[in-house]
Amino acid sequence: MHVAIVEDDLEYRSQMEEFIHRYGEEHGLPFEVESFSDGSQIVERDASRFDIILLDIEMPGMNGMEAAHKLRAADADVVLVFVTNMAQYAIRGYEVGALDFVLKPINYYTFSVRFERAIHRAQKRESGQVLLNLPDAVKRISTREIYYVEVQNRMLHYHTEEGEFVLRGTMQQAEQQLERYHFVRCNHWYLVNLRHVTEVRRDTVIVAGQELEISRRNRTAFLTALTNYVGGDR
Repeated sequence: MHVAIVEDDLEYRSQMEEFIHRYGEEHGLPFEVESFSDGSQIVERDASRFDIILLDIEMPGMNGMEAAHKLRAADADVVLVFVTNMAQYAIRGYEVGALDFVLKPINYYTFSVRFERAIHRAQKRESGQVLLNLPDAVKRISTREIYYVEVQNRMLHYHTEEGEFVLRGTMQQAEQQLERYHFVRCNHWYLVNLRHVTEVRRDTVIVAGQELEISRRNRTAFLTALTNYVGGDR
């Protein structure tokens, strides 16, 4: 995972970097860490290359809150965690969809709890690429771009941002390929990307504007998976 630390105090920057690598060693997770001393420095970078950004709120030049607004405009999914010595400032983080905040002075236990939560949230935005063996070509597509997969007469219909792609295959094959990217069945015929769910009604789910039936058999598992995806951080 790629983590950015935006903090004007060198001592806190070094401490957080040490804590991140310590957490990585304890849990067998590699982290690539970049540090910045001002909000403008992180804004100038491509925010999407980072999984987690730790932001000090009070900094000279562009402060953390200003930077967060710009980062959020550039990337709706990047995980933001504020670092501050004043809790009342951290509450404003909800304006920019910040996941959490860490209060100074920082101790390892508190940091590791918050950081673990950020990791779980970051994993939800993980995407990959799959190859679709179409009748006349092989198409490579990001899993983020797939809305849902539909099976009809032994043919798989991939409904995506680029349109619909049809290929021969089984739902079991699609499910095995996409399960790690938070695709879940809402019924026998549809495999849904939870990332694109906007509404759940009594017996249906809205995915990218399309209304799909939730079967009685799949309802509990589907709603549990959706709840964990949206709000479960552990």
